[in-house]
Amino acid sequence: MSTSSTALIIGAGPAGLTAAHEFLQNSQVHPYVVEATDRIGGISATINYKGNRMDIGGHRFFSKSDRVMDWWLSILPLQLEAGQTIGALNYRGKSRSIPIVSATDPSVGDNVMLLRQRKSRIFFRRKFFDYPLSFSLNTLAQLGIGWSTKAVFSYLKQVVRPIKEEQNLEEFFINRFGKHLYETFFKAYTEKVWGVPCQQISAEWGAQRIKALSITEALKHFFRQQFSSSPEDFTQKDTQTSLIEQFLYPKLGPGHLWEVVTRQVQELGGEVHMQQKVVGLQLQGNRIVSATIQETATGATYQMQPEHVISTMPVRSLIRALGEVVPADVREIAENLPYRNFISVGLLLHKLAIQQENNHLIQDNWIYIQEPDVQAGRLQLFNNWSPYLVTDPAKVWLGVEYFCQEEDDLWQMSETDLQQLAIDELHKLGIISADQVLDGTVVKMPKAYPAYFGSYNEFPKVQAYLDGIENLFLVGRNGMHKYNNQDHSMLTAMLAVENITAGRIDKANLWAVNTEQEYHEQADSL
Repeated sequence: MSTSSTALIIGAGPAGLTAAHEFLQNSQVHPYVVEATDRIGGISATINYKGNRMDIGGHRFFSKSDRVMDWWLSILPLQLEAGQTIGALNYRGKSRSIPIVSATDPSVGDNVMLLRQRKSRIFFRRKFFDYPLSFSLNTLAQLGIGWSTKAVFSYLKQVVRPIKEEQNLEEFFINRFGKHLYETFFKAYTEKVWGVPCQQISAEWGAQRIKALSITEALKHFFRQQFSSSPEDFTQKDTQTSLIEQFLYPKLGPGHLWEVVTRQVQELGGEVHMQQKVVGLQLQGNRIVSATIQETATGATYQMQPEHVISTMPVRSLIRALGEVVPADVREIAENLPYRNFISVGLLLHKLAIQQENNHLIQDNWIYIQEPDVQAGRLQLFNNWSPYLVTDPAKVWLGVEYFCQEEDDLWQMSETDLQQLAIDELHKLGIISADQVLDGTVVKMPKAYPAYFGSYNEFPKVQAYLDGIENLFLVGRNGMHKYNNQDHSMLTAMLAVENITAGRIDKANLWAVNTEQEYHEQADSL
C-alpha cells in the first residue's frame, strides 16, 4: 500500500470517523483508522444489552453549525412522527431545507433521525426543578419566599459588583447566577462530577460548556415561552444550547449513526481497524515518519509510515507514544493531566416510584441528582431519548451515572456491587422501588471527561510542542484535552482535513473551535 497519501487516524469516535469520511468525500488521501477498543463511537457509542440500548452520557444531536447539522442529516435523514412539525426553517433571512423521509417508507428502516423534545430537571430536596432553572410561580413556590428573595438580592449584588477577573469555576457561576443560586443548584452537582472543589477548576470550563447562559438569558427564554405564539425555529439558532426545546436523535442511539458512518467509510475504500492501538510514534525533525501499532488481542505489532496523523487519543497517551524525544517538562505536564472516568448503571424496571398523572412515565431525558447524600450524579431515561432503545415499551430503562477517578473505590467496585449501589440510592431518593428492578448491567468509560485542574494550567506548553509537529493534528475531546461537545469535535476534524488537503500546517483554527460564544458563525463560513 502506498503511504504517500495515507492519513493515520487514531480513534474511531465522532472526530476520527468524521475525518475519515471527509477525506473520502473531499480528497485523495486514504484514511487508515485504528481503534484500541472493540467499540465504534467512543463515548458516543451505544451499548446493546439484551436488545435494550444505552446511550453513554446522553447525546443531543443539535448544533449551532449548519455544516454539522447537514452532515448528520446526510447520514440519517429526519423521520417525523404523526403530528410532528419542524416549524420555520429560516436563519438570517435564508430559507433552509432538510431531508425528511416518511414514517411509512420501508426502505430506510432504522437509519433515520427522530425529532425529540428536550426535558431536563434537577432533583433537589426530593423535589423536581426545571433545568435550566425556570422562574415560574411553581418553582418560586417550591423554593419559598425567603429563599427566592435571598436569591434575587444575591444576584443583584453580583450584577452591581461582578468579579472582574474570574479565576475559577466558582467565580464563573457566581457572576452569572449569584452566590445563593450557585450554592443551591450548581456547587454540589459540579463537585460530584469533577471530584474537586469548584475553586480548583478553571473558569475556562464554564466558558466552553455553559457559554452565555445566565439568569438574564434564562429569564428572556422564560418570557419568550410565555408570550411567543410563533413556532420554534427548528434550527434554534437564537437559543442558548442549554435552553433548546428539541433535538435530533438517531432512532437506535448515537452509536448507530457512527456504525453507519463506519460502513460508508469502508464502502468508499477507507480502512477501520478495531482493537489496534498506537504504541509508538517516531519523529524525524518536526514530522512523524513512522507509527507502531499493536493488536490488543495478540500483542503483535506492525509499523506504517503515514504522511499525516490525526489523533483523538488522550494527550497523555500520545506523549507516551512519542517517547523520550519529548522534552521532560512537557512529558511531566501531560502525565499529570487529569481525567474523570464515567460509570453508567443500566437498570430495567417494571415502573418508577415517581410517575406522572395517569400513571405515565415522566418525560425527562436527564435528571440531575443534586442531593448530597448519594453518589449518583445524573439519571437518564432511555425511553425518552428514543422509544426504540427499549425492547418492551411497557418497561422503564434507566441509566444511573457516576463519576470518579481510576484510583477511586467506585471504579474498582464489581458490576454486582455497582448495580446494588444504584438500586439502593434511587430507592433512598424515592425515585424507584427496589422490588421493581428486573435486570441491570454496567458500562465503564475511562477518561470520559478531560478535566480542567491539576496540570491543566500548563497545558499550553504541551499544545505548543504538539502543534510544532507539522503533520500531526489533534482533534476531538481527548485528542485536544478540551471538553468539546460532539459537534465541536466533528468541526475540529473537518478543519484538520481541510488543513491537510490545503497543505496548511498551522493549527490555530482547530483550537479556535468552541472558544467563542458564536463559534458557529466561524464554522458556517468555512
